[in-house]
Amino acid sequence: MKKRRQRLPAGTPTVEIERLSHEVRGIGQVKGKTVFVDNALPGETVRIAYTASRSKFAEGVAREILHASPDRCLPRCRHFDTCGGCALQYMEPAAQIAAKQDILCDQLRRFAGIEVPEILPPLAAAPYGYRRKARLGIRASRSRGVVLGFREKRSNNLTPISECPIMPESFAAKIPALANLIRECEGRAGFAHLEVAIGEDATGLVLRHLQPLSEKDLALWLAFAQANSFHLYLQPGGADSAHRVWPDGQRERLHYQLPEFSLELGFHPLDFIQVNFAINRQMVSRAVELLDIRPGERVLDLFCGLGNFTLPLARRAAQVVGVEGAPELLARARENAVRNGVDNVQFHAADLTADITSRPWAKAGFDKILIDPPRTGAIEVIRELARFGAEKVVYVSCNPATLARDTAELEKLGYRLARAGVMDMFPQTTHVESIALFERAT
Repeated sequence: MKKRRQRLPAGTPTVEIERLSHEVRGIGQVKGKTVFVDNALPGETVRIAYTASRSKFAEGVAREILHASPDRCLPRCRHFDTCGGCALQYMEPAAQIAAKQDILCDQLRRFAGIEVPEILPPLAAAPYGYRRKARLGIRASRSRGVVLGFREKRSNNLTPISECPIMPESFAAKIPALANLIRECEGRAGFAHLEVAIGEDATGLVLRHLQPLSEKDLALWLAFAQANSFHLYLQPGGADSAHRVWPDGQRERLHYQLPEFSLELGFHPLDFIQVNFAINRQMVSRAVELLDIRPGERVLDLFCGLGNFTLPLARRAAQVVGVEGAPELLARARENAVRNGVDNVQFHAADLTADITSRPWAKAGFDKILIDPPRTGAIEVIRELARFGAEKVVYVSCNPATLARDTAELEKLGYRLARAGVMDMFPQTTHVESIALFERAT
């Protein structure tokens, strides 16, 4: 049965934007009904087109700016109106950061009942050219031809792109040539997506293909990779099927550096990493600074990944224990420790949604704890933290709502929020990354 198209209110009303939502959308009123408006800033008067309507609220997009905010700027990307990759290019970078700081503080106020005692200066870097990992969708059809790009705003459809200003120019400049390459391939209908990972030493492309590549198509991809010095991987199935086909005879790794700690970390193109290397360096430095590690201390790093925090912490502490649930990242962390000659670390696999306090490595307790959970937060492991007796906890968050929830739990356990602030890991987007310091009440 065909889904009925939603009936939208008639007209293109004028709306005065009062404030921003937690999704960084403008909020206004039309005949007493709240409207969430994309492409709108506080203080603006805009004419909107409706995109959705519910009983208690409506949604729309600003089609005409009648009175502009001083925080408005021109989007740099030609695909901004359709591509869903960036939502805030119309907003000055400083205003984006201020809005994200407000969202963080408001979430902590609403869901934890806490005013931040000290707001940390925001971590910021270049607002464009920063994103070192991305997945480009590929679709080939008779009606649209070949589409290489990201999902459209609020849609599963792909929008074709010829540029991407938030990615490094070394890759972004090759997007049109990549689209042409795909058009030349006879098996293009079997291509699903292209993972892009850009290290400081090389760029890796991982082609997810649903059918085996013909000799002709493989030759085309190899020629492209070699001409641009890109590492080329093919992925015929799940993530563990990805294998490099060029260059030969080297370990399947890209690398990034943390110069302050004399570290170089290796990663596979499909590994989770922080996509903004400049902010990552600042973030690691701030986390180590906030923990204020003293000689002889024992530190716990939860959700340690490939050692992004663990190894820098080990440069300051007597011993660091890293705990991770993903076995491939745990293997990478051990590999990175060996590569960098760091021998005062231990890495352990554990389900961090279960009780970990009875594990042998946990029984001695810890002086300091760092936690860097996924968007869902870490409520299960948070409830066990008090047993470790740590003096300080640094929480790195990619979701202010779950940080606020977990903050309330930490307060119950006798920890007090001391400082918090945002990190602009994803400029031009609505993602809010933050870091918070908790201290045990005395």
